[in-house]
Amino acid sequence: MNKSSVYFVSLGCPKNLVDSQVMLGLLEKDRYQISQTPADAEVIIVNTCSFIQAAKEESIETILEMADYKESGKCKALVVSGCLPQRYSKELEKDIPEVDLMIGTGQYNRITELLDKHNQALELGAPLPERSYIDQPAFIHTEKDPRIHTGPQHSAYLKLSEGCNRRCSFCIIPKLRGNVRSRTVQSLVEEAKQLALKGVKELNLVAQDLTEYGMEWKYKERLETLLPELCKVEGIEWIRLHYVYPDEFSNELVEIIAREPKIVKYLDMPIQHTNDRILKLMNRRLTKQKLFRLIETLRERIPEIVFRTSIIVGFPGETEEEFQELCTDLKALALDHVGVFSYSKEEGTKAAELLEHVNPSIKRRRTKTLIKLLQDQAQKIKTLKIGKTYPVLIEGVSSESDLLIQGRLSTQAQEIDGHVLINDLGLNFDISKIRTGDIIPVEITEALPHDFIGKVIS
Repeated sequence: MNKSSVYFVSLGCPKNLVDSQVMLGLLEKDRYQISQTPADAEVIIVNTCSFIQAAKEESIETILEMADYKESGKCKALVVSGCLPQRYSKELEKDIPEVDLMIGTGQYNRITELLDKHNQALELGAPLPERSYIDQPAFIHTEKDPRIHTGPQHSAYLKLSEGCNRRCSFCIIPKLRGNVRSRTVQSLVEEAKQLALKGVKELNLVAQDLTEYGMEWKYKERLETLLPELCKVEGIEWIRLHYVYPDEFSNELVEIIAREPKIVKYLDMPIQHTNDRILKLMNRRLTKQKLFRLIETLRERIPEIVFRTSIIVGFPGETEEEFQELCTDLKALALDHVGVFSYSKEEGTKAAELLEHVNPSIKRRRTKTLIKLLQDQAQKIKTLKIGKTYPVLIEGVSSESDLLIQGRLSTQAQEIDGHVLINDLGLNFDISKIRTGDIIPVEITEALPHDFIGKVIS
């Protein structure tokens, strides 16, 4: 049986991207050809997200766009995987008949087996096998599973665990991804070594919640066990922590981040709100007092630390006074990067059942107000870096101009926190010596709304 050419679209979060990379690895291992354009592919796979309404809309639009290639291209099989079919397989079967195969979040490791079955049926002219393969998610990849590292070769995501045991009232993720399933420290260290051998210098640690890592083993292996071992991996220079929940942040974790030079002083720590009543309605195990105390502790122990967080505006029942409290608190906390999201009502969540939903126009106004406040505040924080020199990870020629070199500070996460645009290489500096993935000293000379301008310090 001839193997098909496959075009792949990955949507959603970095955790979903890792799943896509594993699927690509499995396809290549089983001799499927990876196509660079959808028009030339016999199989098109869309790995979807359905976390909030905007993500669902993007997923559906992409599926319909790819479905056109069954008419205008060579596509014989359209596959939809990930969170959308896990959540809406019956609706997709009914509303988008162009989809030939649906694979849930717990079955993506079967991608080649299921494609082989489909292709074999087509070749024999036999009835197609079932369209949907959805079950309770239980799989998580290990270092033994093939994975094609897409994107910049100097930076990679390392997924510590899958699923979530939290039950935040606004979140559908546990129903889509199941409960926590952690990988062993040995497995993660081995994959980190494999990535380092391929040229990776920056490891971005991801999970639904890093502090839940190892909980199903009663934390015999945990984040505090893993981090020192990852720091020993030769070739890895930056280790970044994403999705570290503040309510389970141990003093030991603070000390590890402070003392390990490879762990960048950057924390992606979702807060969602600061009002205690709203936090309780969200089923978050956090209070304002605990949050302020933790951030104070982190800043005392790690003065240079930078924070990224996410905030939900317009949660059901949020009053104007509670929103103003949130604004005041965020102004006082002065966090560096804050993503603001209007509450999205998601069926199947506890929050959707609450009675006092905020009017959409009020949600929009509050969102705009908070974003404006935070933009002004972030610009003031950024200007404090002007005149100082920092290590910058070089990413290559800037997408904005061939005359600029693009890089990132250790406090700028890939794809979300902007760049350092280098317009001055200094006297007698040999540009040919700069390679993608190098980390070099750069002085910040200007702070733009999203980026920095800098010059190389020879």
